[in-house]
Amino acid sequence: QVHLVESGGGLVQAGGSLRLSCASSESIFGFKAMGWYRQAPGKQRESVAIITSRGNIDYADSVKGRFTISRDNAKNTVNLQMNKLKPEDTAVYYCAVELIVTSVRYWGQGTQVTVSS
Repeated sequence: QVHLVESGGGLVQAGGSLRLSCASSESIFGFKAMGWYRQAPGKQRESVAIITSRGNIDYADSVKGRFTISRDNAKNTVNLQMNKLKPEDTAVYYCAVELIVTSVRYWGQGTQVTVSS
């Protein structure tokens, strides 16, 4: 199975930046999509940014203009650059992938992002 390991979470003040990385144990060429989700206390998990195998990208309206998703084929990683962070961005962020062959989805363990006022 696919193992995903996130890194880069932490505590930052409003207006600051963080860069999250997700390292996959398998080639990203086997994924039809890769992306980042988040879950804040008392809220449902939501999509933040998704990139497909074709390179199409979708962002949540709440992060457009502030977050950027990218991938590195050589390193089998997907990254999320988060700028101008707001307290509302505080959540556990999860990396996820979907396989081309089986459509099975795999999730990372999550990494905490906390933005203080």
